[in-house]
Amino acid sequence: MSLKTRFQQNKILVAPGVYDGLTAAIAASAGFEALYLSGAAVAYTRLGRPDIGLTSVTEMTETMGLIADRTDLPVIIDADTGFGNALNAQRTMGLYERAGASALQVEDQTYPKRCGHLSDKSLIPPAEMAGKVKAMADARRSPETLIIARTDAIAVEGFSAAIDRAETYLEAGADVLFVEAPQSRDQLAGIAQHFEGRVPLLANMVEGGATPITGADDLEEQGYSIVIFPGGIVRAIARTAGEYYQSLRENGSNRPFAGRMYDFDGLNGVIGTEEMLAKGAAYDRDES
Repeated sequence: MSLKTRFQQNKILVAPGVYDGLTAAIAASAGFEALYLSGAAVAYTRLGRPDIGLTSVTEMTETMGLIADRTDLPVIIDADTGFGNALNAQRTMGLYERAGASALQVEDQTYPKRCGHLSDKSLIPPAEMAGKVKAMADARRSPETLIIARTDAIAVEGFSAAIDRAETYLEAGADVLFVEAPQSRDQLAGIAQHFEGRVPLLANMVEGGATPITGADDLEEQGYSIVIFPGGIVRAIARTAGEYYQSLRENGSNRPFAGRMYDFDGLNGVIGTEEMLAKGAAYDRDES
């Protein structure tokens, strides 16, 4: 089912953050309907750096292709600012769509951007962002590929300006709106009330971020169509990794940590090693 079709349902779509083929496969096995490829998560894991615009379009496209090779689930991918002007945004659309993305999220920050829950962001003019949205709509090969327009204006220009910007991006052709980093439950609800019944809305849950954390059921009741948890998996793995390395250094062995990790066979079960080997052997026996 395409995301466009899925949004015709009333039930909210929960999209967990992933950053490579392994996390995508595990999330798919958990039963999710869609995935979110976070630019922040790629920066954290591939670069070991913060989400401040260091990740390139090439790195994101390569990661998208690897995930699409591992799962058939629709993937929403972070396109940052489109990596430049409207022509860059068009090129990003082409690269991501060919790599297998189902939806692209583009934002109205200046470049280089920074995480939506960091301070001291700056924005491009609304008309310039509207031009990027139009350019991406003109470039997409399939009408099923969605454009998610994000505004970071709440922290920079205030709540009313963010609503006005979102209206402009909707008029420019955005399929989904994402008003980033509401600072209260009232703001979360106000966004949903303003756009009720007009366009799917995306909410972003960031542990320790500017927006009060709430659950999918609550957001669905407010009127949101999608909730993403973009960096949660990295925060979970980073903490576990720190504890693992500390244990190994202190003990000189993985034995004390064994109950918190897969053994060799366990991990091979997760990644489907036996199935892959059997598939390869079947081709070896093919005499046609």
